[in-house]
Amino acid sequence: MFKKKKHMDEGLLVCIYYGPNGERLIRRGSKIAKMFDCPLYILTVDAKPFDELDADKSMYITKWKKLAKEVEADGFILKDNEQRPVYKVIAETAREKRATQIIMGQTVQSRWEQITKESIVNLLLKEIPFVDLHIISVARYIKDPDCNYEKGIRAYLMKEGENFRLVFKHSKEIVYEGIFFKEFGTDFNNGIFKLIKDGETLQVQVIEDMVTELTNVDMEPNENNEN
Repeated sequence: MFKKKKHMDEGLLVCIYYGPNGERLIRRGSKIAKMFDCPLYILTVDAKPFDELDADKSMYITKWKKLAKEVEADGFILKDNEQRPVYKVIAETAREKRATQIIMGQTVQSRWEQITKESIVNLLLKEIPFVDLHIISVARYIKDPDCNYEKGIRAYLMKEGENFRLVFKHSKEIVYEGIFFKEFGTDFNNGIFKLIKDGETLQVQVIEDMVTELTNVDMEPNENNEN
């Protein structure tokens, strides 16, 4: 049960896309929604059906859903198997949820513009001129893992003494399944392994094939360090 918002004439829609910026945008949207004491909705759009998404995208969605509950959002909306232009989906959702403000990260905007080949801001302003659009610059705050790691591949962790060994072949000794992101410029299997443990998405450090702690490694700088 969500507590009743006082200002139902206002509504906030946060649009996110896969990558490290999504969590930060959700948290920023939550702060703004609490200032206005208005409903908060979170939207992501994908052309593929949910059951065809790769493991990495699925983990992002799992993480976002959990965060949406944590910040008491009024809804997490996944528009999958969506063949319409993204701006049409955003505009439709904004009308359905009576959103008066839309938050979108600069990198999200750029990614969707690569898909649509047009300015998503101009298209949205034509579709929903009554809504305020906020394009938030997040690139200067966020370390993009794609710049430091190779494309993720499916991998596994098997118990070895007190630690875990990274392997790429499934067997009955496997304890965890996930996605391994190898650091660029290393001959060894050093990097980040993403897994789901007890319903929580973790990203743990791998050093020369070994994981010594199932402790979450923050790939993004602490928000308190923003200037």
